[in-house]
Amino acid sequence: MTSQKTDTELDITTLADRTANWRERLKEHQHRLDSDPSEVLSVEGRLTRMVGLTLEAVGFQAPIGSRCEVQGAGGKPIEAEVVGFSGEILYLMPTGDIRGLVPNARVRPIRSDSQVPVGDALLGRVVDGACKPLDGKGPLRVKDSMPLHGKLVNPLVRAPVRQHLDVGVQAINALLSVGRGQRMGLFAGSGVGKSVLLGMMTRYTEADVIVVGLIGERGREVKEFIEDILGEEGLSRAVVVASPADNSPLMRLHGAMLATSIAEYFRDQGKQVLLLMDSLTRYAQAQREIALAIGEPPATKGYPPSVFSLLPQLVERAGNGSEGGGAITAIYTVLTEGDDQQDPVADAARAILDGHIVLSRQLAESGLYPAIDVEASISRVMPQIVDENHLEQAQYFKQMYSTYRQNQDLINVGAYAAGSDPKIDDAIAMFPSLQNLIKQSMNQAVDWQQSVDNLTTTMQQPSSQIFGSLQTPTVLHQG
Repeated sequence: MTSQKTDTELDITTLADRTANWRERLKEHQHRLDSDPSEVLSVEGRLTRMVGLTLEAVGFQAPIGSRCEVQGAGGKPIEAEVVGFSGEILYLMPTGDIRGLVPNARVRPIRSDSQVPVGDALLGRVVDGACKPLDGKGPLRVKDSMPLHGKLVNPLVRAPVRQHLDVGVQAINALLSVGRGQRMGLFAGSGVGKSVLLGMMTRYTEADVIVVGLIGERGREVKEFIEDILGEEGLSRAVVVASPADNSPLMRLHGAMLATSIAEYFRDQGKQVLLLMDSLTRYAQAQREIALAIGEPPATKGYPPSVFSLLPQLVERAGNGSEGGGAITAIYTVLTEGDDQQDPVADAARAILDGHIVLSRQLAESGLYPAIDVEASISRVMPQIVDENHLEQAQYFKQMYSTYRQNQDLINVGAYAAGSDPKIDDAIAMFPSLQNLIKQSMNQAVDWQQSVDNLTTTMQQPSSQIFGSLQTPTVLHQG
């Protein structure tokens, strides 16, 4: 005869089962707390409004710059970043595609320490603004990390700019010498050869590592730059961060900051880094889109004040490290819309950079490449990185070149009579040689010493002429 349990025994058995179940669940929650407390203790909110690319959420609090997940249709999460707030409303900007969002979607803050993966394995790779591979070469095998927004560097700790950097472009080496740790601007309108010039510097520079940031460019140009301009040789020691125009404005901002973080990592290893960013204008336009979307009032030509505060924060991250360490030499392209050199971004960039190289549409249309306008360009650190003779030769070159350009209309129409002005006569005689010094094929590399020697040959003059006084000679030999 089978014995049956009493009601008391059944109650004890049920209690024991429940106790065991509670213990298992408590262990599971304890494990989640130990691994990531924010995933368990975070408070969820909801999406209340979406205008353009700006999302408005309520029901939780999160600091500026933190990340959130918005639950899209079908359970697909969409990542967004907190870019502002007003009272209880948080303004979010998505990092990717926003299709599938619905009213009252769940919004959950996620852990984000704004760290980006970095390492030597990045060399030869192409990544997006979130440091995800775009080249189909597999995952990134890196272990180190750097803060996306960088860290402040004491200006008194930085080493001064005292050494030149060979960029492989004769006109820049000879006339606009770039120093290690200098921040230069490349000012140009559309279609005058700035991308080609960047590619030449990438292939021919003596820097150890090249970091290229393609921010806000057309997607077609990204592949063309990598395959046709950069090439396999340039890519082998380069890292390319591509955030084209169809990316969200937030991803374009992150692309520029990511490229700078990668450059900082290699600088901290003691390496000479060349950072090429195309373009600083697209970075400013991305911030303008975000600022206007969250209600910041426009100021100069539609640019809100936050744009002009973010530009120096990005640029100041480049430069020299401590004495004896590495350096980031940065070249930022600035798109001058309508060839307007007084564009607000161009004007602000000139004030915070250590010099600027201006590309002329008129020279490009005449077939002179690279179309560097020597008269309008300057390197502010050149006196500290070249010897006195080199500096005097470069100054005299500019005098002769400027003299010819100022009188070019008279010369072309035959209105100038030879012998009227000895200085103009000398400029006319020298002009072909002056142009040859600037002209260079995109497939030709000219190193530093050869550039200086060619400058000396071009500016050759009689021994009776005292060159240091920069007086105008009556007779000049062509180089």
